[in-house]
Amino acid sequence: ECPLCLLPQPPEAFPSLASCSHRSCRACLQRYLCLAVRESRVPVSCPHCPAPLHPLDVHRLLPEPALRDKYEEFLLRRLLVADPGTRWCPAPDCSPSQAGILRALCCAGLAGWAECPRLPCGREGCGTEFCYHCRQPWHPDGPCAPLPPAPSLATPPAQPAQPEESAHGEALARGEAEAIKVCPRCSAFIMKINDGSCNRMNCTVCGCLFCWLCLQEISDVHFLSPSGCTFWGKRPWSRTRRILWQLGMVLGAPMVISLAAGVAVPVITIGIPIYMGRKVLAGGPGSRRSSLSGCQQCLSVTSSVLLSLFVSPIITALTVGVGVPLVLTYVYGTVVLSLCR
Repeated sequence: ECPLCLLPQPPEAFPSLASCSHRSCRACLQRYLCLAVRESRVPVSCPHCPAPLHPLDVHRLLPEPALRDKYEEFLLRRLLVADPGTRWCPAPDCSPSQAGILRALCCAGLAGWAECPRLPCGREGCGTEFCYHCRQPWHPDGPCAPLPPAPSLATPPAQPAQPEESAHGEALARGEAEAIKVCPRCSAFIMKINDGSCNRMNCTVCGCLFCWLCLQEISDVHFLSPSGCTFWGKRPWSRTRRILWQLGMVLGAPMVISLAAGVAVPVITIGIPIYMGRKVLAGGPGSRRSSLSGCQQCLSVTSSVLLSLFVSPIITALTVGVGVPLVLTYVYGTVVLSLCR
């Protein structure tokens, strides 16, 4: 049975993958790959695990030659975007999809672009020459011009309009500016649907994991750190609110930790034996409790409770001994450093 479509299939309908041991029917894999490539989610991961599929498997399963070409193009673009030495041709009619990509190699060898910053586009029929440093058309007689600022969605060009149209246009521009932002690594435009989803964004072009609120590359603890960014929400906390929260954590941490430990110790110590006793007494699916005599049931419950009474202090000590130092390290390490900044 295919785990995706839940239909019975013959064994030959399940192609093997080089990346992992998961199996799905060929039809489901082809539909999954077609959708992933059309949405430029490249490299494509296994539908059952995060392991990226091998390019040979993707080529073998994609049914259309055009999709195979798109897959190769997206794979190449993602590889080059992640490389800081790659330069794109600035000509308006030279698209990266037309191989308007020039690898950062010096025209005099590998001596460095500081001595030879002049780059010719390698695409046939283009030949545009541009500067490696400022990425603008080649300027042999002058220094590099400063890069023009990227157009802002929040400040559209001024146009004469009626007051109602102007107000509607400003509201629309603000909505677009909040819904579309730029990837901090590759500057690709990213759109976020205002559906209450989280602020942890993943760029499909370069694979950058960044925060939607502060547009900084993040780790798994970004939203737990005192950065002011919230996992859900449209805006980060204000500086005043963030500082007050951090001061409250620093001053109130001993009391909160003592209270939590005072509640957790008896709950774990007493709760585990009670839970195990009730679990053994109630039984579960496939339990043989009904075939046991009353004396055997009493002995089974008593032994499980006594074993839990012996194990629960160990679990309590490990929980408190590991949890309390971690919380203290976070509060008086990360939070205090953030306050000092």
